[in-house]
Amino acid sequence: MASGIRQRWLKNILSLVTALMILAGLAFTLANGIYTYSTMRSGLEAEADTTAAFLRNYLNLDYDECYASCVLLVQNYENKDRLELQFVDESGKLVVSSYGMFAEERVETDDVNRALSTRSSVYFVGKNPSTKERIMSVTMPMVYSDGRVVGVLRFVTSTKNADRFILLTLLVALVFSALVVLIVYWSSRLYFKSILVPVAEITETAKRIAGGSYGVQIQKKFDDEIGELADTINDMSNKISQSEKMQSEFVSSVSHELRTPLTAITGWGETLQDGGVDPEETKRGISIILREAKRLTSMVEELLEFTRMQDGRFTLNVRQCDLRADFEDMIFMYGSRLRQEGIELEYLDSDEDIPEISCDPERMRQVFLNILDNAAKHGGEGKKITASLNREGSSVVIRIRDYGPGIPEEELPHVKMKFYKGSSKARGSGIGLAVCEEIVTMHGGKLDLANAEGGGTLVTVSLPIT
Repeated sequence: MASGIRQRWLKNILSLVTALMILAGLAFTLANGIYTYSTMRSGLEAEADTTAAFLRNYLNLDYDECYASCVLLVQNYENKDRLELQFVDESGKLVVSSYGMFAEERVETDDVNRALSTRSSVYFVGKNPSTKERIMSVTMPMVYSDGRVVGVLRFVTSTKNADRFILLTLLVALVFSALVVLIVYWSSRLYFKSILVPVAEITETAKRIAGGSYGVQIQKKFDDEIGELADTINDMSNKISQSEKMQSEFVSSVSHELRTPLTAITGWGETLQDGGVDPEETKRGISIILREAKRLTSMVEELLEFTRMQDGRFTLNVRQCDLRADFEDMIFMYGSRLRQEGIELEYLDSDEDIPEISCDPERMRQVFLNILDNAAKHGGEGKKITASLNREGSSVVIRIRDYGPGIPEEELPHVKMKFYKGSSKARGSGIGLAVCEEIVTMHGGKLDLANAEGGGTLVTVSLPIT
């Protein structure tokens, strides 16, 4: 995977950078060429303007004298080391050049004819047909005072040096582009090494986690997105390990919880089946069988509720109900049971008006019974449980408190997690509070657990008044 990402990245980035650098090099070379040629043309035109200004003094002389002046000017041209000055007559034949005399050689480029026909300065860049050399020229017609054309002055220079300079510029641009591409290539390799090596380590660890090595940790090397990913996977690994441990404990706990009532039911069933038991003993045996059967039924229902919650089949049958009346009936019923166990259930009555709310009364009854059952199991040694229902703002708040040892502070954040039992040795599957929180959350409410001031556990259920 790492090599695939690296190859795709290098292919894409190098293609992009190479294309951009080539375009930039060509654009730079083109701009440099335009500037170089423009500078050469400006120099030729300036030279032509200066010479034309000098010859204007001779255009009013005799025609022959004017013609002779043009020839003399070309022969004595001072800048012939930089460029060639030619005098071409009106028929297009080369009369004289600053490089020497010519035997009426014709100028084969079209700039002379264009200058003669338009009687204006003409610019030309191209190949000299006779020498095959690239040249640049500015051709300026010399018009006599009576309107006749004496000839043209043609300023010519080779573009060899300019073309060589432009080619050198292109080569420098290409070399620079190649260096940039190489720098991008090596920096990309180093960059990917700093990313892909940790990613490969993370991938390997993730595979180990997927293979069952729950709890394994990744060494965090960077405080960036890679480090954040490592932290996330480490946290996931810990949570999976914890969940796996809790599920294992859950299976063990449920197995034990199911085995105990089944053993009692089986034992008493066999005893009663054998006969020879007095009526009182028979009555006691049947009572135990019924109690343990109810306990089994309660456990199975709890497991079924949890299963529905897990696969999304957990639903509510919401209607308007008097939650206070239902809560008080449940307190009265459950209080009688707790008294048999030596636990006092005190209801802190309130005179305030509690409106009806939209809820599923059966589900809420399940929540309250589960909380009271937990209070009796885990805090029963305090021999007292208090319960209250009040209106607080736009919510109905139910509080149930036991006076037992409370919950260790380090376990408080986890007690509502499924399968979690903590250090408690009391019987139970560890899913009751998870189901309760799901029910309360589906009602738009909130379930909180905390250690009460003075000892014991305080469970608070808040439900919105709608």
